[in-house]
Amino acid sequence: MYLRYFGLTEKPFSIAPNPEFLFLSERHKEALAHLTYGLGDAGGFVLLTGEVGTGKTTVTRSMLAQLPESTQVAFILNPALSELELLATLCDELKITYDAQHATLKSLTDVIKARLLENHQGGGHTMLIIDEAQHLAPEVLEQLRLLTNLETDHKKLLQIVLVGQPELQQLLQRNELRQLAQRITARYHLLPLTEPQVFAYIQHRLQKAGCQQALFHHDAVAYIHQVTSGIPRLINLLADRCLLGAYSSSQTQVSKEIAVQAAKEALPINLVPQPQVQKSNMIRIASAWFGLLFIAGYGLAQAI
Repeated sequence: MYLRYFGLTEKPFSIAPNPEFLFLSERHKEALAHLTYGLGDAGGFVLLTGEVGTGKTTVTRSMLAQLPESTQVAFILNPALSELELLATLCDELKITYDAQHATLKSLTDVIKARLLENHQGGGHTMLIIDEAQHLAPEVLEQLRLLTNLETDHKKLLQIVLVGQPELQQLLQRNELRQLAQRITARYHLLPLTEPQVFAYIQHRLQKAGCQQALFHHDAVAYIHQVTSGIPRLINLLADRCLLGAYSSSQTQVSKEIAVQAAKEALPINLVPQPQVQKSNMIRIASAWFGLLFIAGYGLAQAI
């Protein structure tokens, strides 16, 4: 609706993970560096955590783009699986043939090991990435650890990347998972964007969509950072509604007032600060009621 008005070629703040709009802040670059280091020749487990919408998928996609063509990647998006289902899903992702009717943990482990050895002997690597890993059951995590026992004298045959919310860190602190925790070669917790990074993020996406102008006033950016806490997904939701608000009111730049109204329309109510004026009015009204009650009570006491 507002694309032609602002000279945009496409929506700059879609929540769809479009690789062309990829923005790596300093924190995302640092996370990527940690993960890349952890996925060295030694292999093992790598852990990436962060709050919902902080850009874990962005970092993961960046990591995948840097992998050599010789790396075969299995990507599991729904980890609510049993041990047997996990191994079967891994076989499906790696295009390993197996007998689904008579599959057991041993038979699936055997065919997976054969593929891992085949990839290794061919000069390749094998990687398993599990998103939303906080939903993995402890027994499934233990099964994953057993898979990393498949190794040569110099390297693991399977590298595993666990991506999840902060609850994943708590899960890995359980006593029965201490062996797995000791095999994590790199871990990084992704923090939200700072205010300067929010400004750079917004400008980057606008430029990718064909606009070189600063469509957001700095006060609007500061407010967006405040109410979204620097979480990219929420920034996209709010910035999109801001542009719609500016278009609707025939403004060429998003002001703080437009951002405030857009936040009321696009964000959960618990994230939007309530105006101080309303609070003051409520306090005055409450004080007036207490005053009336006091006067009425005093008058009643005098009458008695």
